[in-house]
Amino acid sequence: MSRRAHVRTAPTVKRAPLARHHIVAPSLRVADTAAALVFSAARTRGPIARDAIARVTGLSIATVNRQVTALLDAGVLRERADLAASGAIGRPRVPVEVNHEPFLTLGVHIGARTTSIVATDLFGRTLDVVETPTPRSAQAAALVTLADSARRYLSRWHRRRPLWIGVAAGGIVDSGTGHLDHPRLGWSDAPVGPVLAESLGLPVSVASHVDAMAGAELLLGVRRAATAPAASALTHTTSLYVYARETVGYALSIDGRVHSPGSGPGTIAALPAQSKLLGGTGQLESTVSDEAVLAAARRQGVVPADGPASTLANVLRAARQGNAAARELLNERARVLGESIALLRDLLNPDDLVVGGQAFTEYPEAMATVEAAFAERSVLAPRDIRLTAFGNRVQEAGAGIVSLGGLYADPIAAMRRAQARRPEASA
Repeated sequence: MSRRAHVRTAPTVKRAPLARHHIVAPSLRVADTAAALVFSAARTRGPIARDAIARVTGLSIATVNRQVTALLDAGVLRERADLAASGAIGRPRVPVEVNHEPFLTLGVHIGARTTSIVATDLFGRTLDVVETPTPRSAQAAALVTLADSARRYLSRWHRRRPLWIGVAAGGIVDSGTGHLDHPRLGWSDAPVGPVLAESLGLPVSVASHVDAMAGAELLLGVRRAATAPAASALTHTTSLYVYARETVGYALSIDGRVHSPGSGPGTIAALPAQSKLLGGTGQLESTVSDEAVLAAARRQGVVPADGPASTLANVLRAARQGNAAARELLNERARVLGESIALLRDLLNPDDLVVGGQAFTEYPEAMATVEAAFAERSVLAPRDIRLTAFGNRVQEAGAGIVSLGGLYADPIAAMRRAQARRPEASA
């Protein structure tokens, strides 16, 4: 969804006490507490011995021992005595690893047309995902439908205990209360977090979906898998994440934290963008959206004006089958996106530049056009554009990391909070 200016009117919904609803602001950052560093070392390098954890984190062996004990007691680590070195004496020589099998977290990505519900393990790996049409009913009824879908989905997981719910959505998110303004869905001050928390009896975090995707790159991206988990690895670095699909958006990560302004996110939907071929209103979102490309394809006769064959998927198929008009449309979108990314890059000059969303990942054949337009328009020194590590699954990765962020930031406190689920919540 577009990252719109934050304008909030007086609430129209009476809010229940937040303590009752377990609403927790999302943690989209690389944490540097001792427990977080030890858990991160086990997650990215395990099975791993305590002395090795001390080396990669810079913590003292005494601190590591205390944190490992606490994490074992919390249930998120387990010992692997079978992997201890031959002749080793004492528990400090026994490797530890993430105890992932008993648990899952639930991510919900609310899109303008489709909602994804994803089960994620403690490594951030997708266990399963289902997609359902986003409810178009009135706000209250739509939220009940979403909560019912999530509760039914969780009921399938008999051998794993859910710990947390993470919601990623477009529009304007109040992360402190879990409320959402979503103009495209007609939602105003919608209590998404409280409704899910009341229904499922679990902590809930709600984040802007582009912030969530940037958080997934930061915390789960493949480039971090081989690096030390210490927060110092990201000191004085910035990363710009640009998203495009049906809507456009951006997020900026600074020093290992996704930047979320208190006044709400900015927007790139209205950046100037011109294309006679794609049409639009002279603004970026109306020019490069899936809807704009499909409308142009219909005008060009690439797909029928209506009917089941009149889809963007068929435009992509036509391009791959050699349809020159389809290829021209997709390359034109790539050109406009590349020039807009150059504008953002020149303005913000990040150390790292990442693009995600199906406008990039569903037709990677056009990435060369994106890069060429970017290089031609940017006035700064050459800079690589990195495609998201998550491909077409970036929305579910974003929702997943919102559900995991609290655990990664403070695993012991997160487990205490997760275990305090209300007994009256529906199973």
